[in-house]
Amino acid sequence: MEKTLTTEAPFPTTEAPSVTTDASAARFPEHLPAALTEIMQGHGCVPDALYAKLGMEVTEASAERVAGSMPVAGNTQPYSMLHGGASLAFAETLASIGAVLHAGPSRVAYGAEVSATHHRAARSGTVHGEAVALHRGLGSVTYDVAIRDDKGRRLCSARVTCGVRQR
Repeated sequence: MEKTLTTEAPFPTTEAPSVTTDASAARFPEHLPAALTEIMQGHGCVPDALYAKLGMEVTEASAERVAGSMPVAGNTQPYSMLHGGASLAFAETLASIGAVLHAGPSRVAYGAEVSATHHRAARSGTVHGEAVALHRGLGSVTYDVAIRDDKGRRLCSARVTCGVRQR
């Protein structure tokens, strides 16, 4: 029996939202906390294209706790379930925001380690994430991140550690 390759996608595809990569035209989302935007601009950062592409939204942010949401639609793998990589990007983004707020304007935070366990699948709706600081030190910060579906069921448990150093 001869196998035939096809160039047609065997599953539905969705277009990613258009995101500008022109730093002069890009703006931080209005819903981000002013303190975060100020720190990021002070460090010469540009808005995160991945954040926009995945449709993430931060609903609360402090160095101690960061919460947000992300749609499942557009962030799925071929079996129409939320992609594990999207969950990891979401978890790392929430924790990194907390780390930046912890570091403040005179220090920088950078990703050092992320690990996750996926407990169940999401096929539709919105996922909600909460990153809670487990450790906030001079050289590192670690967050426990829980990602839940619209019914409050835990989909993913992640732990994210960021290094912190002087600018």
